[in-house]
Amino acid sequence: MHMNKYAILRSRRMAIISVFGSNGNLEDEVLEIAQAVGKLIVDMGHRVCCGGRGGVMEAVGKGARLSENWTGDQVIGLMPESDDSNANEYLDLVMPTGLGLFRNTLVAQTGEVCISIAGGAGTLSEIAFAWQIGKPIAAMSNSGGWSEKLAGEHLDHRFPDRPVADLKSVSELEVWINQQIDNKR
Repeated sequence: MHMNKYAILRSRRMAIISVFGSNGNLEDEVLEIAQAVGKLIVDMGHRVCCGGRGGVMEAVGKGARLSENWTGDQVIGLMPESDDSNANEYLDLVMPTGLGLFRNTLVAQTGEVCISIAGGAGTLSEIAFAWQIGKPIAAMSNSGGWSEKLAGEHLDHRFPDRPVADLKSVSELEVWINQQIDNKR
C-alpha cells in the first residue's frame, strides 16, 4: 500500500495557506502554476484560502481537488459579495463577507502563510496587508504581475531579515511552506 508522504500530517491541525492572485483571463502557464500550488497545499495536509472568484483563485481550487488528500473541506473562498453568486465551482466552503475589497484583509489574516501568484491591484493589497500583520509571504516570481515585481523585496522597514520569498517552482514552495509551518509550531 502506497502512503502519501504527508499522510502523517493529518494527525496535526491543518494549517491554512492563503493564496492571492489575479481574477480573470490569464495565460495558461499562470493557471498551471496556480493549479500546482493548490494541489501541493492539499497534498501537504493543509487547507487553502483564497478570494473565491475566478482566475488564480479558481485554478488553486481546481488543483486542490486533484490531490489524493482532498476530502471536500479544504478549499475556502472568502467572497467580497454578500452572496455566493460569483463563487467558483471548486470551493468547498464559501463565505460571502459583504465587505467588498476589504475582504482582502481577511484572506491575508486567515493564512498562517501567504502565497501570491501573478496579480494586479487586489493582489497587491493582499500582499501589503499580509506584510503589515507579519505573515510570511512567498511570491511565485515566474507568474508575472505584482508577484514578479515584489519577489525578493522588502515592502518597507519592517521585517528586515525576511523579504517576500522569491520562488520559481512548486518544489521550492514545498520547502518554504515546511520551513514556515515548522517555525510557527
